[in-house]
Amino acid sequence: MAQLLIELLSEEIPARMQARAAADLKQRLTDGLVTAGLTYASAGAFHTPRRLALSVEGLLDAAPPQREQRKGPRVDAPDAAIQGFLRSTGLTRDQLQVRDNKKGQVYMAVIETPGRPADAIVAEVLEQVVRNFPWPKSMRWGAGDLRWVRPLQSILCVLSDEAGHRVVDLTIDGMAADNVTRGHRFLAPAEFSVTGFDDYAAKLRRAFVILSASERADHIWADATNMAFALGLEVVEDAALLAEVAGLVEWPVVLMGEIGADFLHLPPEVLQTSMREHQKFFSVRDPKTGQIVRFVTVANRTTADGGATILAGNQKVLSARLSDARFFWDNDLRVVEKCGLDGLAAGLADVTFHNKLGSQADRIARIEALAREIAPMVGAKPDQAAEAARLAKADLQSEMVGEFPELQGIMGRYYAQAAGHDDGVPEACEQHYKPLGPGDAVPRVPVSVAVALADKIDTLTGFWVIDEKPTGSKDPYALRRAALGVIRLIITGGFAVKITDLFMSGIRANRKAVADVNASSSGEMTAYDSDPAITASDVITFLHDRLKVYLRDQGIRHDIIDACLAMPGNDDLTLLVNRATALSEFLKTDDGENLLQGFKRANNILTQAEAKDGVEYSFGADVKFSETDVEKALFAALDTAEAAIAPAMQAEDFSAAMAALAALRAPLDAFFDAVQVNADSQIIRRNRLNLLSRIRALCLGVADLTRIEG
Repeated sequence: MAQLLIELLSEEIPARMQARAAADLKQRLTDGLVTAGLTYASAGAFHTPRRLALSVEGLLDAAPPQREQRKGPRVDAPDAAIQGFLRSTGLTRDQLQVRDNKKGQVYMAVIETPGRPADAIVAEVLEQVVRNFPWPKSMRWGAGDLRWVRPLQSILCVLSDEAGHRVVDLTIDGMAADNVTRGHRFLAPAEFSVTGFDDYAAKLRRAFVILSASERADHIWADATNMAFALGLEVVEDAALLAEVAGLVEWPVVLMGEIGADFLHLPPEVLQTSMREHQKFFSVRDPKTGQIVRFVTVANRTTADGGATILAGNQKVLSARLSDARFFWDNDLRVVEKCGLDGLAAGLADVTFHNKLGSQADRIARIEALAREIAPMVGAKPDQAAEAARLAKADLQSEMVGEFPELQGIMGRYYAQAAGHDDGVPEACEQHYKPLGPGDAVPRVPVSVAVALADKIDTLTGFWVIDEKPTGSKDPYALRRAALGVIRLIITGGFAVKITDLFMSGIRANRKAVADVNASSSGEMTAYDSDPAITASDVITFLHDRLKVYLRDQGIRHDIIDACLAMPGNDDLTLLVNRATALSEFLKTDDGENLLQGFKRANNILTQAEAKDGVEYSFGADVKFSETDVEKALFAALDTAEAAIAPAMQAEDFSAAMAALAALRAPLDAFFDAVQVNADSQIIRRNRLNLLSRIRALCLGVADLTRIEG
C-alpha cells in the first residue's frame, strides 16, 4: 500500500472558493483513481490561501488487470450495428467471440486491460483534474493554455511506501511535478522537500503555515475570546466571517484594537456591519451595555513590534470607514428629526418596485390597507397596524441602508425610535421582513405580525397577478420564502385567519395597481384579466404545497396532510395544522390504526353495494332492525361518539374528536367479526348498509380517511 501526497501551490486563492475547491480536488481525483482500478483506504483535503493539498492513504501500488465481457448485437444484425459495437469496444471483428443465447448467436467482446502502476495512473488522473478544474472563475497566464484561479506556481506529487518515496513523473504546461514546496510567503519563503504527508504537515508548521482551515479558525476564535475575556468583554459570534478570515491567513496572529470614542455612539449593528464588510474585523462587545467598543483583526504574520504598526494602520483605515457611517447616521437623523419617518419615506414614490406593479409607495399603500384588515385577526389595533405599515419601509430611503442594504429594518427601528414612535412601529420596522428562512425567528408582537403578513401576502398576490410565478428551481422573487413566512407567522401565533379573504384583497389591490400602471404608461402594457377567485385558488394551492413541505419536516406524513386538506376550511392554516397533528398522533396508536382499517372495510363494502344497487345508502339505519347484540352495541357506540364529536368539532378540539372515534374501535371490530352485512333479508341488508354509512359519515366528518394509505 502507498500514500499519495499532492499540493497545488499558487498565488492567493479567494477565501470563498477554497473549501469547495479542496472538496472538488478530493472527489475528482479519488473518483478518477477508483475508475482506473486504484482503490484506497481514506483521503483528506486541505486548503490555505495559497495551496490545495490532498492526502490519499492505503492506495494500491498498481491497478490489477481487468477483464470485461460485453455483449454485442446478433451475428446476423445489420452491419451498421456491428460496426458501432466495434467502435465502442476498440476491437476488430476477428477479435470478437460468437456465443449462443436464447435468440441465436451473438457477438461477445472480451476486453482485457493490463495492470498499470500507480505512478502512471496518478499522473494521468491528476493532469485531467488540473486541466478541467471547476473554478467559478479562472485565468490563463504566460504562454501556456492552462487555466487556474490564480497563477499556478508549483505541483508537488509524491508517492511513498515501505521502500521509500518517489516523485510522480508528471508535467503540466511545462511545469514538472516535484517533492518541493514553500512555507509562509514572508516568514519562511525558502523551498524545502518532503517525503510524505506527516513530513509535509510538520515542516509546513515549522514554516509558519497551519494546513488545516478548521485549526486556523479555532486558533483565531480562542485567541480572540481570551483577549476579550481578559478585558471583561465578549466577541460577537460570526461563523461566516470566521471561516472567511481563516481563508485569508496561513499563520493567524490575532490583534485587538480600539474604536475611536467619536464612533461609539453609533448603533452596534452599524459598527459591526461596517467593520465586517469593509475590514473583515470581528466586533467586541461590552456585555453590560451591548455596545461595540473594540475590534479584533487577524494578521498573517508576526512582527517585531507585536503588531503595533499593523493595528495603527488598521485603526486609521477604520476611522475613515466609520466616519462615513457616522455621516450617514447623522444625516438620516437630521431628516427624521425635521420631517419624521413620513418625510424620510417621501422619496419612495420615485422608486419602482416592479414596472408592472408601480412604485414602492404604491406597494406600501397596499400593505397598509392589508395590515388594517389583518390587525383584528392577530390581536392588533387597525390604526396602529396601518401606521406601522406606512412607515415600515421608510429606511429604504436612508443613506445608511443605501450603503449597507443588509441593515434595512434594523435602521428603521432606530429611526422610528428617534422620531418618537413607541406604539409598535419600531418593532414592526425591523421585524416585518421576518421570518427570512426556516431558522429565522417569527415575530410575536401583534402589530409586527400584521405588517409582516401584509408584506408577504402583497408579494405573493402581486406576482401571481402579473403571472410571475416560480417555475422549477427558479424563484427570482423569493415567493416560496414568502409563502413559508405566511405559514409560520399564522401557525406560530395560532391565529384563525381565513387566508382566502386576504388573498382576494391582495389580488384586487394588485389588479388595480396593474391597471394604474397601464393607464399612466405611454407604451403598451400587458393586461391580466383572469378571475380573481381563480387566481386566489391558485395561490392557495401554492401555499398548501409549501405547507406540505413544512409539515413533512415536522414529521407529519403526506397522506395525512392530504386527508386534512380535503376537508372544508382548509384555508384556515391553524385549523388545518391542528387537525393534521391530531390525526397524525391518533394514527400512531393501535386504536387509530385499527379504526382506520375498520373504516376502510366499511367504506369498501358500502361503495361496492352502492355501485351494484345504483343507490346511495346514507339514511334510515334503525336499531329496531338489529338482529344481534353487537349491532345494538355499535348503534349505541355511534350515538355516544356522535354526541361527543359534534361539540368537539364545533370547538375545533380535534384531539377530543379523535378520542371519541377511538371508542368505536372495539364495537366496530366486534360487528365485522359477528355480522354478515349482505344478509339474505333486504330489510336487514339495507339497515346494515345504512349503519355503515353512519360510520363513514362520522369518520369523514373528522378527516378524509379515504386518502390515508395502508
